[in-house]
Amino acid sequence: MTRLGGAGGDRTDLADGLVAAALGVGDAVELLATLWSSAAQDVDLPLSPHQLRALRALEAAPGLNLTALAERLGIGLPTASRLCDRLEAAGLLERSPRSRDRREVRLELTAHARRVLGDVARRRARALATALRRMGPDDRAALTQGLRALRAVLDGGAPARGAEAE
Repeated sequence: MTRLGGAGGDRTDLADGLVAAALGVGDAVELLATLWSSAAQDVDLPLSPHQLRALRALEAAPGLNLTALAERLGIGLPTASRLCDRLEAAGLLERSPRSRDRREVRLELTAHARRVLGDVARRRARALATALRRMGPDDRAALTQGLRALRAVLDGGAPARGAEAE
């Protein structure tokens, strides 16, 4: 956007600044995604991003059924079923019938899956800590504060004080 002057000029400058900030955050997210992905691949049992997402979803909500997992991941039932087949074959997932309705299958992580997820989390934390160590203390504090505010807004919280109304 270009500033055309007049009464709306300040608003245009604000929009330009927000777009520039969004592009900068997007670039950082891309780099972080690469770091995150490579750290996850360094484990003894490499997992695809979809497999890792499924395991993380089951870690967050133990006992989901196949339909609920598919909905959480935004994938179709056949895709979720094949994904669970692969996880089960790798010894990361167990399926068991629910006690109240034996036709419905409950999905549970194995102890091995929990160890793998813990290993992935530790590797990711170490990789990120290496990057953060290269930042100065003031920059780390500013990043932490900014990420806290962004997370609050993305989680549906109230905008921060001083935020511009749309």
